[in-house]
Amino acid sequence: MSLGGCRWLRGLVPRSLSLPCRSLARTWGGRGGRMADMLSTGAEAASERRAPAQLNGDADGDARVEQPPGRPDPAAAGVELAPGVGKQVAGSEEQAPAAAPGPGKRKKRRGAAGERVVPPPKKRRAGVSFGDEHFAETSYYFEGGLRKVRPYYFDFRTYCKGRWVGRSLLHVFSTEFRAQPLAYYEAAVRAGRLRLNEEPVQDLSIVLKDNDFLRNTVHRHEPPVTAEPIRLLAESEDMVVVDKPSSIPVHPCGRFRHNTVIFILGKEHQLKELHPLHRLDRLTSGVLMFAKTAAVSERVHEQVRDRQLEKEYVCRVEGEFPSEEVTCKEPILVVSYKVGVCRVDTRGKPCETVFQRLSYNGHSSVVRCRPLTGRTHQIRVHLQFLGHPILNDPIYNSGAWGPSRGRGGHIPKTDEELLRDLVAEHQAKQSLDVLDLCEGDLSPGLTDPTAPSSELGKDHLEDLAACAQKMDGVLEAAPQDLDTKALSPGDAAETDAVNQEIDPLCAECRLVRQDPLPQDLVMFLHALRYKGPGFEYSSPMPTWAQDDWQED
Repeated sequence: MSLGGCRWLRGLVPRSLSLPCRSLARTWGGRGGRMADMLSTGAEAASERRAPAQLNGDADGDARVEQPPGRPDPAAAGVELAPGVGKQVAGSEEQAPAAAPGPGKRKKRRGAAGERVVPPPKKRRAGVSFGDEHFAETSYYFEGGLRKVRPYYFDFRTYCKGRWVGRSLLHVFSTEFRAQPLAYYEAAVRAGRLRLNEEPVQDLSIVLKDNDFLRNTVHRHEPPVTAEPIRLLAESEDMVVVDKPSSIPVHPCGRFRHNTVIFILGKEHQLKELHPLHRLDRLTSGVLMFAKTAAVSERVHEQVRDRQLEKEYVCRVEGEFPSEEVTCKEPILVVSYKVGVCRVDTRGKPCETVFQRLSYNGHSSVVRCRPLTGRTHQIRVHLQFLGHPILNDPIYNSGAWGPSRGRGGHIPKTDEELLRDLVAEHQAKQSLDVLDLCEGDLSPGLTDPTAPSSELGKDHLEDLAACAQKMDGVLEAAPQDLDTKALSPGDAAETDAVNQEIDPLCAECRLVRQDPLPQDLVMFLHALRYKGPGFEYSSPMPTWAQDDWQED
């Protein structure tokens, strides 16, 4: 395997940031697995070599990428590089002889005449989480029972991958980031949206080198989430515990950044530098715990590893669940990390969940769930296998699994066919966010040919690029530190021509999306109680789990 680009960066981000963010850089326009490599706000390591993902988090939590300690992640949000990292060195200038490098130090490279020299990556200040400068990137507004984020400008950044070394930017964009046509990237160059080592890219034919630093300024849109507030259940010197509403991700991932628990707590409750102690799916509600310090985080994670943490969930499932206690020990296999789909399979990892019915209303049952292991989607997959999927589970209670909907592990199609049908179903419903996907991630075979296209022709893009260039002077004038931040195209007080919410090159701005109904953002799975040595936290039983609840 190629070891290219920035070997020094392969390390651990602060625990509060070492969270998976599948495909945060989708806006670069990448496809499939390639997109997961792009830099995200504190989620993915920037080098090509990563520690293996371990899907051993909470039963319905996201996978967590464990990495060796000791070195910061260049993608960590708010982590500053030392001054001067973006300055280019003229290859023809004579440099003073460097002192003999000490142990562990790299000897300075002297460029040949006329050769483009790449500045080496600099050490960064570790241990920094999201701060006020990140929270101020944009603002919320509320409409129709939904929390919405105003569109904003944002930098996606990455160091050159090993496989890109010796390739031109044109080649990289045409082979790995195909969600946008090449004409878009050419227009982005003319608008000053692409930078290489903090200098505007003039020509996509430029050949990339090891340690090249790329910055792509995009106009970012986030999907809406429920307007239901995040309630604080408890707060101490060590921990913060909240009741997470359904539909809100815990941390920045995919298209979500400000519409996440981490950002909402920071912006509205002034709770910062928090370390998530476990994961909940975006559609799962309930008890969510954060540590206030790294020491407390490590202590609780050690308890999790030692199986000292008791977890109790409640859900509403299809049909009459057996009245006696049911234990499911079926192994679970990840079908697709990209789409986030799992199924029971003998090749999977061992799992165990204990179920107990609490009530039955003649159509659906309320069931208490105690996961004894912590595989991805464990509760949801085991209930599907038992023939009682969660009543409104958009993945595991879908007709894409076949007539039996996966009961007993019977799936009359290949994994590829299953994924294709799941994607097609949610694309038709305009609900790809359920799969943490956007249209740019879809291969041509999965794209609905009848869906409205936001792609513009090259001639039109050239006109838009000229319009976007009006913003470029302000972008260049902005401080060029390497904090992860949004860049406003201008000050509205100085010019009426610039509106941060509308961008001439943004495809999303040309789409009209139908808002989801608030009730469509709720899945009937709730984290009811978490208990460990010296602590126990619980949340109220949700409305849909009450005995007198009636289905619409």
